[in-house]
Amino acid sequence: MPKFLLKRWHGQHIVWIFVLLIILTAIIYMFKWWLGLTAFLFCGVLAYFTLQAETAFRRELNTYVGTITHRVKKAGNEVMSGLPIGIILYNEEKRIEWHNPFVAKMLEKDSVIGESLFEFFPDLKNKKDKNDKSDKLELSIGKFIYQVWIRPEERLLYFREITEQAILAKKYEDEKTAIGIVMMDNLDESTQGLDDQTRSIMLAKVTGEITEWAQKYQLYLRRTSSDRFLILMDQKALRQLEQTRFEILDEVRDLTIENKLPLTLSIGIASGAEQLMELGQMAQMGLDMSLGRGGDQVTVKVGQRLSFYGGRTNAVEKRTRVRARVISHALRDLMKDSDKVIIMGHRFPDMDSVGAAVGVLKAVKVVGKEGYIVLEGVNPSIQKVMETIAADERLHRWFITPEQAMQITTQRSLAVVVDTHKASMVAEPKLLQQTHRVVVVDHHRRSEEFIHDATLVYMEPYASSTCELVTELLQYINEKLTMEVLEATMLLAGIVVDTKSFSLRTGARTFEAASYLRRNGADSALIQRLLKEDLDSYIERAEVIKLTETIYEHIALAVAEPNRKYSQLMIAQVADTLLNMTNIMASFVIAERPDGLIGISARSLGQMNVQIVMERLGGGGHLTNAATQIDGTLEEATNRLKKVLEEMQEEEGLFE
Repeated sequence: MPKFLLKRWHGQHIVWIFVLLIILTAIIYMFKWWLGLTAFLFCGVLAYFTLQAETAFRRELNTYVGTITHRVKKAGNEVMSGLPIGIILYNEEKRIEWHNPFVAKMLEKDSVIGESLFEFFPDLKNKKDKNDKSDKLELSIGKFIYQVWIRPEERLLYFREITEQAILAKKYEDEKTAIGIVMMDNLDESTQGLDDQTRSIMLAKVTGEITEWAQKYQLYLRRTSSDRFLILMDQKALRQLEQTRFEILDEVRDLTIENKLPLTLSIGIASGAEQLMELGQMAQMGLDMSLGRGGDQVTVKVGQRLSFYGGRTNAVEKRTRVRARVISHALRDLMKDSDKVIIMGHRFPDMDSVGAAVGVLKAVKVVGKEGYIVLEGVNPSIQKVMETIAADERLHRWFITPEQAMQITTQRSLAVVVDTHKASMVAEPKLLQQTHRVVVVDHHRRSEEFIHDATLVYMEPYASSTCELVTELLQYINEKLTMEVLEATMLLAGIVVDTKSFSLRTGARTFEAASYLRRNGADSALIQRLLKEDLDSYIERAEVIKLTETIYEHIALAVAEPNRKYSQLMIAQVADTLLNMTNIMASFVIAERPDGLIGISARSLGQMNVQIVMERLGGGGHLTNAATQIDGTLEEATNRLKKVLEEMQEEEGLFE
């Protein structure tokens, strides 16, 4: 019993009252003994009844407290039994020691005491004990969803049913808005030469196919121009479209397959942003990325996730040179307005990168400005080329190191990036931060990483090489332009290397560019001498080819020997050679590079998109030519590649 209750009657004030009564009784007794005796008897009776009252109070208080304790204990038991929260105590062996009735009802069993925790909740196996804090997890048990609070320190689990909240949350996610833009990306090229009636019939068929597709998946479709559509959907419909991997791409292409050039679609879809304006901008960026990657594909951006679908066909060659002329004039104006021009290719440059840089340097000289080519070092793929350039003092003196470029670049300098569009891939990424005037000229399919703040972008995935694009630009820089033999030869060499001597990714404009360079003195015999290889390299390449295995019937996979270094050029050459073998539609070569990374080169004849394979491994490239570099061992790289191929085979097949 609390002390304040025990002391409430015999504190100092009660004691002094009884002392005062005794003193008064003694005084009365001195004057009149019989009256004092009566007062003394009265004091005794009063003390007796006071003690009796206190005893009765303590007895009743104890009874009351006992009743309260029983009621509280009974209420606690009832609460534990009827509480809408499940409680489980488990031991160190992860076996259930105790649970309340809610758990028994939840698991539809009378008792699970002594049973393994993981038998009923296997998802808990993936959760490691954290002694510093609790954790949360959602579990589905039967038709209900429960939120579990895990208290590993006390070996305690709390369960709360959240089925209704989970359904509302899922409904909220399913009903989030997604915006898409559909574009017929090669309408002019596909309908060129068709009469009005045939063109109208074809467009009507394609429009009908797109309309049926929209109705099938409950999409709102609105035509905004002759070749564009706006689509609105929710997340649920978007997930369905991703599961079908946007079958509309194949349906439209098959519908117009009888044409010389089938009509293809490019689509950009965005979701995950709160503002409709931001969604619209993201959808347009997705469409631009689809077009920049060659068209005939879909780019889906949901929050931070970026996914690509389609892209199984080569980019359609543009038959008009209007864009080349416009870009050329814009580039000329930018050069005139700059104090100097800094030209950069990608790290570990190849023939296309060096040739394109030499071509841009020629344009700078024609405009009358000062230009430099940034070269970080010489690798085996350009060694003979650089030796030839070193012999020509007029050209070689314009090559500088990245350190020299950093010292001379100003805010008014123009940086021209060729043969890549990734800031991390250029010879000196820091140089792009010293000037806001950046031009990108590239023929690779656009990837997620991009120099977004570029002043001028000329990316054409249909082109065989960057040298082809630069050659076309040179024709509009100045009509009376004349080239030195070495300059024209460098540009033609870049085209020859990237097209494998005009056998791959070659269009009519490729031959037109080569013809222009030949007229300007390009020496094909010099190109042959530059591309010659020595006997040791040939034997080294044969040793890797000897380790080749065939997978999926038409894919050649070569994994080089461990602890042996191979240049990126050698890895690419092996992949090219394997592609010439009978029944081989695609080749992958994995080898360790001198820098310690594992290099993977991928090639195909067009029936398989090796770009998508390499993108899933962190690389990129073209539909028929791609590569990546990853950390790890040869075995890990091989397993990762095989896993990606297996996933693609299950999703939509490896070959078209």
